Amino acid sequence: MFFPNVRRVSRPGLLLCGCALVFSLNPAFADDTDNAQTRKSPSTEFITVNGVRHTATTDPDVTSLFKRSLGFSAYSAGGVSALPVLNGMADDRVATFVDGMRMQAACPNHMNPAMSYIDPDMVSSAVAIAGITSVSQGGDSTGGTIEVNRKDPIFSKSSKILVTGHAKGEYRSNGGGSGASGSVTVANDWLSLRYTGSYSHASDYHAGGGGRRVLSTNYLSFNHAVTLGVRKENHLLALTVGQQDIPYEGFPNQYMDMTNNRSTFVNGKYTGDFNWGTLEARGFWQRVDHAMNMLSDKGGHTASTGMPMNTDTRTAGYSIKATIPLGPRHTLGIGSSFDHNGLNDWWPPLLNSMMMGPDTFHNVNNGHRDRLGHYIEWKAQWTSRFSTELGLRNDLVMMNTGKVAPYSWTSMMSMADAAAAKAFNAASRGRTDTNFDVTATGRWQALDSLTIEGGYARKTRSPNLYERYAWGRGAMASTMIGWFGDGNGYVGNLNLTPEIANTVSTTVTLHDPHGHGWEIKVQPYYTYTHHYINVVNIGTLSSGRSMLQFANHNAQSYGINSSMFARLWNSTVYGQGEVQANLNWVRGQDLVSHAGLYHQMPTNGVITLRETFQNWSGHVDVTLVKSKESVDRLRQEPRTPGYALLGLGGSYHWRYFTLDGSIDNVLDQKYYLPLGGMSLGDYQATGYLGPLLGLGRSFNLSLTASF
Repeated sequence: MFFPNVRRVSRPGLLLCGCALVFSLNPAFADDTDNAQTRKSPSTEFITVNGVRHTATTDPDVTSLFKRSLGFSAYSAGGVSALPVLNGMADDRVATFVDGMRMQAACPNHMNPAMSYIDPDMVSSAVAIAGITSVSQGGDSTGGTIEVNRKDPIFSKSSKILVTGHAKGEYRSNGGGSGASGSVTVANDWLSLRYTGSYSHASDYHAGGGGRRVLSTNYLSFNHAVTLGVRKENHLLALTVGQQDIPYEGFPNQYMDMTNNRSTFVNGKYTGDFNWGTLEARGFWQRVDHAMNMLSDKGGHTASTGMPMNTDTRTAGYSIKATIPLGPRHTLGIGSSFDHNGLNDWWPPLLNSMMMGPDTFHNVNNGHRDRLGHYIEWKAQWTSRFSTELGLRNDLVMMNTGKVAPYSWTSMMSMADAAAAKAFNAASRGRTDTNFDVTATGRWQALDSLTIEGGYARKTRSPNLYERYAWGRGAMASTMIGWFGDGNGYVGNLNLTPEIANTVSTTVTLHDPHGHGWEIKVQPYYTYTHHYINVVNIGTLSSGRSMLQFANHNAQSYGINSSMFARLWNSTVYGQGEVQANLNWVRGQDLVSHAGLYHQMPTNGVITLRETFQNWSGHVDVTLVKSKESVDRLRQEPRTPGYALLGLGGSYHWRYFTLDGSIDNVLDQKYYLPLGGMSLGDYQATGYLGPLLGLGRSFNLSLTASF
């Protein structure tokens, strides 16, 4: 991989600050432990983010792991998980893998994205690569790749039985958030069995500057998983079986909430070293049963109120990757993958309702989206200072769905939907896309202190099931479609063609040639996307919002990502101190409507001062976000003012315990989330319609005990 958008972090040090009275204890693992990725510091639980080790996070959302990654931002959604954005491209435009599983959201509002299915305490490594990615890191995407992996099985170094694990509890004052998680492993030198579990809960949070309650931000989540590992010499086999239950989750920028989400999955992984190279094979299956309606914040639901909506999905697939050395300077990678996503989406009738009855509304009936992909990748180390990578990929995407039905074929209130259903059923609905990706990159270490990386990528993405097959033309039916949080209604388009994104980018890195004392990284990029899936206006809703239909346009996006790191001091008297900063700027434009692309994060950055001294550590963060001026006029995207947030945190560790604490938004600033969409929870309850307010001051505390 020659194009990692990663930031440099030298040490996990934190700034000692009397204002941040927080403590941490990092317990020692048993000396008799080992795993497929050797632990260099067995005394601490780490998460490796973009190749840099960090202590475990206290944030309940896995997307928080990437908040300082180059080009990363996030759409606000429910409290369990946000939707990822890389270089201004979001959600399905980002190839997101959890333990090698490429999962499509099983919901017309994308309430259950891939990263919602794993708790941060279960994560071992996470990578976010914006823009140019290797063809081996997945196709059917244009924005980049995110990979999140669970911890590999742990084995004993001898034939003795090893028992190890940890337990963690946490509390967040804003919203009364609480959580608990833990794991226990029993293993010998060739067999390992591990259980992991987690619980997370929060009530509605309060915004800054007065503490107004932000409705529909509550949630409750449970995760359980059992992993069986077998190791023999250079071969590892791991099988994980798990289940997630989310009894409820509020969505402040949607008309609906999640009233149940149950996921059951099986995931197998094999890795092996052979004389000819290495082999990695994965296979997975997942079932998701998902239900939506309105929680009490939005007026609740009974047998005669609300709007029940159900989806049922099945996901299955495999991936095989082989890496073959062709000599001391050349490596060949080849691979194959297949993903099946089957979807049923139906809305049961509401008792005694003339609008939502008397029959079941079939939104997607036996829909499926199958993707078969193959790639070949050549990496060459021409000299000690110059290397290249060339990759080719083909993805065959096959989609179809059955006939659909409105709530009623004869009711006056269902006339628009009935006519749309008849036209949809009469149309040919099967679609097959043949997509090709190309990646060509190079890396040149011009000086001991200067590295230049650059390249070109052609990336292709086919529409998702809802972009092609959401057929409802009624006002209510269309507003139930859309993962954008803007309150508009959305209609699919059978004639959509795949997006083709052409990206050029370079990364210039200046760094300390004699150590890791400092680093500066600057990464400009430009992307031109043919057939970008955007929208056209086809009507106006009674709320004043718009009814929009997906359509292919051309679009461009460009920007600059940058980061810096410097060690300020390193002594036995004052410990270790460092400063880190990152700055991201992106601008997107629809070349047909000439409006800004939707949900482009304004210029933003984070400056962090960290210090570590013996068992104490602490940090001070300043988050800076410019006012949002470039907006999508068709979606009536709101402008938001700029803001600055102060955060404090620290830790103390001793033997087997870890106590961490932090304060978010120390000054309790009132601010609006640039990618938060519209506050529809407040609108349905109070009539207020405006941008979504951000989190006010919160005191956070977590305690971890290991054995």
